[in-house]
Amino acid sequence: MDILPQLVANSIIAGALYAVITLGFNLIYTTTRFIDISYGAIAVVGGYGVFFLSKKLGLDLAISIPLAVIFAGALGFIVDRFVYSKLRARKASNMIILIASLGVFTVLQAIVAILFSSQFQTLSALAGETRTFEIWGGVITDIQLVMLISGLLIFLVLAFLLKKTMFGKALRAVSDDVEVAKIVGINTDKIIGKVVFLGSAIAGLAGIFIGFDTGIEPTMGMALLLKGVVASIIGGIGNIYGGIVGAFLLGFVENFGIWQISGEWKDAIAFGVLILFLLFRPNGILRR
Repeated sequence: MDILPQLVANSIIAGALYAVITLGFNLIYTTTRFIDISYGAIAVVGGYGVFFLSKKLGLDLAISIPLAVIFAGALGFIVDRFVYSKLRARKASNMIILIASLGVFTVLQAIVAILFSSQFQTLSALAGETRTFEIWGGVITDIQLVMLISGLLIFLVLAFLLKKTMFGKALRAVSDDVEVAKIVGINTDKIIGKVVFLGSAIAGLAGIFIGFDTGIEPTMGMALLLKGVVASIIGGIGNIYGGIVGAFLLGFVENFGIWQISGEWKDAIAFGVLILFLLFRPNGILRR
């Protein structure tokens, strides 16, 4: 098997996964205007939700996956309603809310570790025998193909919601200026709540994809969050279209960057690219 087509395939798969993570992250950041560290823990909850429902309770994947996604969205909504919205109402600074999100992340990660232990778990066995497909010389699995298609569908649905619906117009108004949005009669708390639910549900789906593709563990949330943040900043934080570009660019840079060196350098390469963008193009590829 030629290595170049497989590197391209691996880059596209990684980019699709990063894109899903980035879409939810950018959606929440656009409206709340702060980096929600607990977003990574929400993704972990999604993966363990499927693990619990399917492996422990024996539910079919067609039921457990939607339930886990909804639970992740509901958990994000509850955290926002009872923690972040209270801080926003008291005019707390973004730094205070950021620290609060770090506390939420730590608590959620600890709860997952207590309930399921720190042992590495995989979900791929739940899907049965894994099939592979060869595309232009590169090999991908059926799970990775589902990831690619799902990422594309999520992007198209979000693009439609933002451009063609009243919800999208209200969301853009809130992201531009919360106070002005309130003046013109928009229920900003309701819009933010819907956005947080939707973004958290996407995070849960990303965690599920990782569980099927590689596996899950309670401590993986921070790594997922950082990849989402890096891709968002590279593409243009607050811009879902830029987030897609940044996600796939990150996927290609990481996989081609370790072509001739150890895979342990992957994260170092990603953050090296981030530093370059912060120095020379801090607004990212596409401006907000």
